[in-house]
Amino acid sequence: MTTTQSSATVTPAANAVLRVPPASPAAAAAYFGAALAFHADVSDVAAALAAGGDPGFVVLDSRSTESWDQGHIPGALHLPTGLIPEQASQLLDPSVPVVTYCWGPGCNGATRAALALAELGFQVKEMLGGFEYWAREGFEYETWEGRTRRAADPLTAPVGAGDCGC
Repeated sequence: MTTTQSSATVTPAANAVLRVPPASPAAAAAYFGAALAFHADVSDVAAALAAGGDPGFVVLDSRSTESWDQGHIPGALHLPTGLIPEQASQLLDPSVPVVTYCWGPGCNGATRAALALAELGFQVKEMLGGFEYWAREGFEYETWEGRTRRAADPLTAPVGAGDCGC
């Protein structure tokens, strides 16, 4: 646009957000529905486990023994990703969905574990945020010294509320 042109007559270039237009509502519904079929939220996993009884899934920590000892979700099964091919069928019921987790969003170990389990025929979801967000949201975890918890990080969980309302 030159300085002599009126801004009313020039169509502005799309910004980076809209340079590629949003998907159609039907395509968006299919995509986001599929995303929820593959992922579980830390808060949703915690709520299902806290409700008592059988949550209908198994939580699997795919990290190393050293990582497990530093902290893990109470009741989780420890099965490092590298051992899944040889041990999963002995430890898991193929009719029960598995929710995998690793360290956190900067780690794709839970994704690799989910892939290994899916290739063996297990129903699987990945827990977004991993152990990092479990601890940051203030949920109880176990270490080699026993159970503990941290105060909820106000940037990841509402202070004094049962859930975020998402």
